Amino acid sequence: MLKRILITAAFLISACVTVNIYFPAAAVERAADQIVKETWGGPAEPAKTPAPQSWNLFSPVRLASLTLASEAHAQEADINVSNPAIRALKESIKERSAAIRPFMDRGNIGIAQDGLLAIRSTDGLNLKERAETKQLVDAENRDRENLYAEIAKANGIQKESIPRIKNIFARSWLDQARAGWWIQDSQGNWKRK
Repeated sequence: MLKRILITAAFLISACVTVNIYFPAAAVERAADQIVKETWGGPAEPAKTPAPQSWNLFSPVRLASLTLASEAHAQEADINVSNPAIRALKESIKERSAAIRPFMDRGNIGIAQDGLLAIRSTDGLNLKERAETKQLVDAENRDRENLYAEIAKANGIQKESIPRIKNIFARSWLDQARAGWWIQDSQGNWKRK
């Protein structure tokens, strides 16, 4: 009897300790794509509205699809990317992008596999330009890291999940890189996009 009580107590304690932490990966991915477009690729694309359906509004199939769609929408997280700190970081990244682009176009700066910028080559750069690229890359990477932390903070995402946010943004930075820019693959090799 005592053994059964101890097993039950152990089960209940372990059940109380287990916490299911939800990470809104899809919402973070959409936010990352939007931010990268806003800061490096022009304005974000407007949300696409579905084409109107010519279904009977009261058909069983239509009602079932509306129910499923509303349930999915209710469960989907909306990531806050518009608080003052996030707006300031986005603006800083956007303003700096014009100074960084020429170095990326020439191949001096590339996008590393972690989504941060890296000095890939100093070929053709004078001493002043070398210092400038280092300052630009350091400032950009600092802003990107701070952006990920602010997104987590603004959305109640645990600090331990910041690396997941960074990975999602890395994919977006790499996917949206311009043709001809240097990007790093998952093995650390540099290649032109």
